[in-house]
Amino acid sequence: MADRFSHPIQVLPSDIDDMGHVNNVIYLRWVQEVAVAHWLASAPAEIISSLSWVVLRHEIDYKAPVYLTDQITGYTWVGQADGARFERFVQLRKGDTVVAEAKTIWCMLDSQTGKPKRITPEIIQTLSKS
Repeated sequence: MADRFSHPIQVLPSDIDDMGHVNNVIYLRWVQEVAVAHWLASAPAEIISSLSWVVLRHEIDYKAPVYLTDQITGYTWVGQADGARFERFVQLRKGDTVVAEAKTIWCMLDSQTGKPKRITPEIIQTLSKS
């Protein structure tokens, strides 16, 4: 996991559902939280201010339950870019146990116009750094 961006995740009491574990909707929130943390940690401020991202598609596989006292880490890495679309992968782990895996398709937008913008080699290089 050393070649991937990592982000600690705090399980909150409000994340717990009636079954006593983290609700599946929260896992999705964490997927987005990890992706945003990676973007903010990797990209220079001038790029962050000029670009925005929106989600086009999420695929998520739930592997194991998470409880209030669990320590979770999210790992992310990027896949292929096609025009303005970009694949991002996230793995949520409790120690050595994978609790969820996700593939998300993001679309890059020009922040001023709100229109899709082709992903440049510079952006790919920025996102490929851990």
